[in-house]
Amino acid sequence: MNLETEQLEGEVMKVNLFGRMDITGVEEIGFLLASAIAVERRRVIVDLTGVDFMSSIGVRAILQNARALKLRGGVIALMGAGPFVAQVLDSAGVGNVMPIAPDLATARAALTAH
Repeated sequence: MNLETEQLEGEVMKVNLFGRMDITGVEEIGFLLASAIAVERRRVIVDLTGVDFMSSIGVRAILQNARALKLRGGVIALMGAGPFVAQVLDSAGVGNVMPIAPDLATARAALTAH
């Protein structure tokens, strides 16, 4: 599992994930993911385009980081989930907790709405 970050215009942090969000993948990027979004009042987009598998531990990692960010006044949106990952997120009810967008423009709009 790999993680890259990029600063977008409008003080939005984009976190790009690549690989499998299973127990091994989450162990590899868990600290990096938490560090990337740990800033107070940050707006974050997590790009799942490069994630080809997600287990319940991957869902848990995303939800934990979203909860921690929300407590600091920030907001997170997910984008680009492929069919399998989208089904996992839907089954877990993640869309009830945070926006899940198909693309960057929709994800940015979702951050602005919150």
